[in-house]
Amino acid sequence: MKDRAKFIEPAGLRVTVDKVMFYPEAETPPDRPYCFVYYISIHNETDIPVTIKGRKWVVTNERGEITAVEGEGVVGQTPTIDPGNSFDYNSFHLLDTTSAIAEGSYLGVDAAGCHVITRIPKFEMRVPSTGSLLRKRG
Repeated sequence: MKDRAKFIEPAGLRVTVDKVMFYPEAETPPDRPYCFVYYISIHNETDIPVTIKGRKWVVTNERGEITAVEGEGVVGQTPTIDPGNSFDYNSFHLLDTTSAIAEGSYLGVDAAGCHVITRIPKFEMRVPSTGSLLRKRG
């Protein structure tokens, strides 16, 4: 998508973060030992199909360090979401701290050729404070 394109933010195109889970069993690299799985739905309550072309994530860890991630599509797809439908998926973030805040946006185009954006609401990823989990990972 062109960076200079003007994006509209349709009121009926919205994102819900349905679930966020700490996944201590994941095989992770030593520099990012904390895995969080998240489940997201992109809802199209407009009257026109929308195709998601890209995403932008901003993750701020507990030290205040920001990581920005951009990419094409969503989980390897460029889904077209018809009116009244949603696209549901899950993915993950690997962290080097025990907590972080994630937010972002999906970028797309509607069937009329308008560039659209919808925001991913902020959500927190936090390792549960049970001693056994912290001992296992730390």
